[in-house]
Amino acid sequence: MNIIETDLLTKRYGRTLAVDSLDLSVREGEVFGFLGPNGSGKSTTIDTLLGFVYPSSGTASVFGMDPAEDGKAIRQRTGVVPDGCELMSGWTGRDHLEFEIESRGVEADVDAQLERFGLLEDADRVATGYSRGMTQRLLLAMASAGDPDLLILDEPSTGLDPNGVAVMQELVREAVESGTTVFFSSHQLSQVESVCDRVGILHEGALLATDSIDSLRSTMGATTYLRVSVDRVPSDVDSLQELDAVDDIRIDGRNLQVQCDGDAQLTVLNHLDQLGATPRHFETERASLQEIFRSYTSESTAGAD
Repeated sequence: MNIIETDLLTKRYGRTLAVDSLDLSVREGEVFGFLGPNGSGKSTTIDTLLGFVYPSSGTASVFGMDPAEDGKAIRQRTGVVPDGCELMSGWTGRDHLEFEIESRGVEADVDAQLERFGLLEDADRVATGYSRGMTQRLLLAMASAGDPDLLILDEPSTGLDPNGVAVMQELVREAVESGTTVFFSSHQLSQVESVCDRVGILHEGALLATDSIDSLRSTMGATTYLRVSVDRVPSDVDSLQELDAVDDIRIDGRNLQVQCDGDAQLTVLNHLDQLGATPRHFETERASLQEIFRSYTSESTAGAD
């Protein structure tokens, strides 16, 4: 079952095309990473899914409902960490959390939720005096209250220190274990890679690719870096460059970094052995999500010229 679906979803603001014919599906119980730089259309898409923005054309569906008609019902089942949220003047952290619980009609232990996010001692302080990281933790506490069916996290790690990021990642893991679907929108690719099952790459309002990270690596023929420690570097090590699958070699003492196709690693190791450079230790490093993202977006930009 798909929790989120869009069909040719398009949103224009005058001459500006914010979302361009978006076809998207997010399955129940998965963590979906929605990737794109600032201004790519991520927040506009989220606002449309929540019923705050109406599409110019195309359709959107959340829980099988049309956000334009059933936005309130959707929001009651959805916890949201918005990007750039402003807190209420004069309200404490506790006030914000209690309002969220009441407005969504859910049950939650307020003190337990505040303690979970390290806010219990500051719960009765006016929240506009919180640091940026504390504000973000408050938003996470509000979004996750009452175990919503859908969590929409729009740049959730903004302002968080490493401990806060760990709390956020644990929240995502616990949400999925309880059956919650997570829609994780971010340009912080390393954090998306650590928690997401699938990702969609958005660029200038258009969805360029949707798949698991491993499948995207395979599709783009992602480069593998083979790092090898040898007992000695032979004088003819440059002959590795003659192998079809090898793109580059870098030497640092008795350590080699060989840039090659993923299925060429054994060939490289055997060739080194034949050269008399017995491999003592090796490890591989596949293309990062950032490299995948850069590849897709650069291809899109080149295609537009």
